[in-house]
Amino acid sequence: MEILKAKTAGFCFGVDRAVKMTYDLVEKGHKVATLGPLIHNPQCVADLARRGVLTVDAPEQVPAGYEVVIRSHGVGAAVYDKIRTLGLVYHDATCPFVAKIHRLARQASQENGILLVAGDKNHPEVQGIVGHTQGEVFVFADLEELKEWCAAHPRPEKPIFAVAQTTFQVKKWLECSEFLKKVYTNGRFFDTICNATWARQQEAEDLSQKCDLMIVIGGHHSSNTQKLAKVAARYTRAYTVETADELDPHWFQGVRTAGITAGASTPSSIIEEVLNRMSEEIRDDMSFEEMIEASMKPVYVGKVVKGTVTSVQPNEIQVDIGTKHTGIVRLSELTDDPSARAEDLVKVGDELDLVVEKVNDQEGVDYLSRKKLESRKGLEEVAKACEEGTVMEGVVSEANKGGVVVLVKGVKVFVPRSQATMRRDEDYTQLVKQTVKLVVTECAGRKIVGSINKVTAEANAAKRKEFWENVEIGKHYTGVVKSLTSYGAFVDIGGVDGLCHISELSWNRIKHPSEVLSVGDTIDVYVRDLDREAQKVSLGYKKPEDNPWEKLKTEYPIGSVFTAPVVSITKFGAFVRILPGVDGLVHISEISNERVEKVSDVLKVGDEVKVKLLDVDFDKKRISLSMKALLNDEAAD
Repeated sequence: MEILKAKTAGFCFGVDRAVKMTYDLVEKGHKVATLGPLIHNPQCVADLARRGVLTVDAPEQVPAGYEVVIRSHGVGAAVYDKIRTLGLVYHDATCPFVAKIHRLARQASQENGILLVAGDKNHPEVQGIVGHTQGEVFVFADLEELKEWCAAHPRPEKPIFAVAQTTFQVKKWLECSEFLKKVYTNGRFFDTICNATWARQQEAEDLSQKCDLMIVIGGHHSSNTQKLAKVAARYTRAYTVETADELDPHWFQGVRTAGITAGASTPSSIIEEVLNRMSEEIRDDMSFEEMIEASMKPVYVGKVVKGTVTSVQPNEIQVDIGTKHTGIVRLSELTDDPSARAEDLVKVGDELDLVVEKVNDQEGVDYLSRKKLESRKGLEEVAKACEEGTVMEGVVSEANKGGVVVLVKGVKVFVPRSQATMRRDEDYTQLVKQTVKLVVTECAGRKIVGSINKVTAEANAAKRKEFWENVEIGKHYTGVVKSLTSYGAFVDIGGVDGLCHISELSWNRIKHPSEVLSVGDTIDVYVRDLDREAQKVSLGYKKPEDNPWEKLKTEYPIGSVFTAPVVSITKFGAFVRILPGVDGLVHISEISNERVEKVSDVLKVGDEVKVKLLDVDFDKKRISLSMKALLNDEAAD
């Protein structure tokens, strides 16, 4: 087996500087505490700990007599302020590339701009960058998140500043920056990925295309190590290890060329250890006969196998099933959820139960499915539940003219429209993507039928019984709007549908309940009236405290002067909107000191007029206003 090592593998400039600074301080007798692990390499951090170096999360945790080292990731401005307030001696090992981004963040703040940061919002470097701006900031992990933000901010008034985490994936940044340049032509974009990251990722890409597998050495929590693994996995099998002890001899079965690269926090001693182990021990660990046997394990369509995830890509994952073939599981065979992402479902190192779908000896590939295996197991459970009448749970995956399809244990169960909802006029398509409970009523071959409303009916019967035992006039409930009619809204308040009449929906005049509510809305209602014999409930929705006539009493005493819009014109005067739902009349005789023949000659709808409140008849809901009175008042003055 030929082993190719990347030239740029190992410590980058910033990490090397931080490590040397810390070891020098220790050798000179200083007591040292680092803010967070100095680098993302457990072995290096453990060695420093043996030498007395403490790792703390915040300046307040630094013991008396200790000096602080700020690691290469950098920290926010508030942390520097806290260090100075506490009077701590500190040594700043912030990477110069990171420090440059801090300056750009401060500049964005000073110019009242919006700072866009490409990176992992939970990474200490990104948290430090964000901590150097006081203005608006948005951190995005990929182009999809960036597009969502841009769609919500099509024409920002503030200037745009865009930067990237120094270890951000190069190709992702190129995609994002090109998109930003098209959307915000006046934006300012800075290529802040450090040179070492660019070189490492490019070399990993080139090397992985020449190798049967890649070994990426670095901390499992190291951002740049994981990005190197993702770059390599696009072209070949890729595994990450922290030390030589994590190497698995089975990985190298049938491998002719293996590549090695390492993250920016990986010491050269660990790289050499891995190289030596690959060169000497791996080939000695298995006999020639054992290697042949392992590589020739029989694989056939329908066989159930265990696979270890070796790489995760957007549309598929690769798994090692212990043979010479590469195992591939397409995203569509991993899950039925069209919106799911492979990286959210599995990670490198996960072990999966799979079934073989297709064997391609010519290409050396086995196509596998987790979904079909789960469906096979699920079918047995569904058949048993059908026999026993057991209630099951599933997710509604789609709706069609006849009803809905529910995924239960990976099995598609058809629920007819009449069995999907309790009311005929309910929109059953609203069930899509919802988790529901159902019973399987028929299971014969591919024909699997279920009912949701049988479960719902039983649950509602129990709820109705409890409701009628405890209901009383004036009691409040949180309900869900089930349907709308021309005369009101039916609201489910716990197994019982109550009617909220249109007159009880708003203090304003409305023509239809849809002006206030939508089906599916969750609202707070109270019981206005009950008919226990007929089991009918009248509900109220509008709140007494929102009654505009009550507001008028407290906010507009007789004699009040205010400006309000004209909302309608009549022969005898003009109506003016005082509050939503409350209009007052300016009689034609109260418009002007001069005789007005026609109201529309003086006023029109939309005019803002200054009026004086003359009188209110709360019983008849009548309000008298005057414009003329103000003219007389001005004349008297």
